[in-house]
Amino acid sequence: MTHTGGTAVRATARLVAEADGRGGTALPVLAGDGPLALRRTRATGDGEACVTVVGAMSAPLGGDHIALTADVGPGARLRVGSAAATLALPGRSAEPAHYAIRLTVADGATLHWLPEPLISAHGSDLRMTTTVELAPTARLVLREEQILGRFGEPPGALTSRLTVHRAGRPLLDQELSYGPGAPGWDGGAVLGGHRAAGQLLVVDPAYDSDPVQPRLLSDTAVITPLTGPAALVSAVATDGLRLRRMLDEGLNSRPRPGRCRVRTPA
Repeated sequence: MTHTGGTAVRATARLVAEADGRGGTALPVLAGDGPLALRRTRATGDGEACVTVVGAMSAPLGGDHIALTADVGPGARLRVGSAAATLALPGRSAEPAHYAIRLTVADGATLHWLPEPLISAHGSDLRMTTTVELAPTARLVLREEQILGRFGEPPGALTSRLTVHRAGRPLLDQELSYGPGAPGWDGGAVLGGHRAAGQLLVVDPAYDSDPVQPRLLSDTAVITPLTGPAALVSAVATDGLRLRRMLDEGLNSRPRPGRCRVRTPA
C-alpha cells in the first residue's frame, strides 16, 4: 500500500483459489492490502472455499485507487462476501475515488461474488469498475447493490461499470451513473425516486438447454435471459432490504449455494 499526497491511498488485494485434488478448494494466495483485509471463513458448501472482505480502514475516499482481483482455477469453487457495506465517502482530495474489481473464472470453476451493498454518501465521488473473464464452462453468480445516500441525505456521485466476457466474447457491458452530474438519474426512466438499485447476474452452461424465461418479479424488478448462457435480474427499490429480497427471488429456481461462517477458535 502507498499513500500519495499524504492522504490518498493506492492499494491492491489479491486472492487465488485452486482445486486441491481432494474434492476441495485451496487458497494459495490471500493477500489483503490497505483498506481491504481478506479472511478465510468456514464454508458449508461441499468443496467450496469462502473468503470475507473486511474493511480495515475508511475507504474509498476521494483520490483513493483501490483494486481487488480474484482468480478461480479449473474445478475450484469460491464464494466471496463482505463483512459490511462499502461506504464511499468524500476525502480531502477533490479527485474521484476509483475501485477496480477483476475476476477470472476458469473451466469447471464456480464463483459466487456476493458482497454487501455499496453506499454512496453525500459529497463522495466514486468510479467503480468490475471486469469478469469466464471460461466456456465456468459458472458465476454476481450481485451488485447500490444504496444512494445514507438515511435522510442525498447521494454522492457514483459511476459503476460491469463488463463480462465469456470464452473471449462479450456477454454483458453496462455502465450506470447516479447523483450529481448524471442527467436524468432520478427520473422515471431510471430510478423514479427510488434510492436502492441492483442486479444479480447468473452464468451457467445449463442455460444452453434450459434457458431462463423473461418475467416480472415485481413492479420494479425483472429477470431477463442473456445470450451467454446467462440471466440478469435488475431491480430498484425504496431501501436495501427490499432490494435484496427482489434479487434473491431471482435465484428461487436454482439450488441455493452454501454459506460462509466465521471461524471460531477451537
